[in-house]
Amino acid sequence: MSHDVLNPTADYLAFWQERHVCTLTTPRPDGSPHVVPVGVTYDPQAGVARVISNKHSKKIRNVLAAGPEGVRVAVCQMAGRRWATLEGRARILDDEASVAEAVERYAQRYGRVPSPNPDRVVLVITLERAMGRA
Repeated sequence: MSHDVLNPTADYLAFWQERHVCTLTTPRPDGSPHVVPVGVTYDPQAGVARVISNKHSKKIRNVLAAGPEGVRVAVCQMAGRRWATLEGRARILDDEASVAEAVERYAQRYGRVPSPNPDRVVLVITLERAMGRA
């Protein structure tokens, strides 16, 4: 089932606010998929999803390898019969304000503030598609 990225149903948005481990799929330089568990926050007002990470991680390197325009990625979560996927173009931000906002949103969704990390960056996905059954 398709959803409006900027105007999701209440149930779909509520599902993205529950505490769930998600997956992030990025393409490796050879085109094969790299799938890893992550925490994701969904911001429909801005039309983005965010993932915080260490700047040295493979997922970040995969996005950076695609160049300044970023690369298409997907994040997904599931719980029983409920599932949700967000797709869009990812880019990496490392400025203090963007990272702080992503950490704050992560803390709100997951109920804990991550340990300080001077190598933290944020993978920002400009959303193009939302799917799922919530």
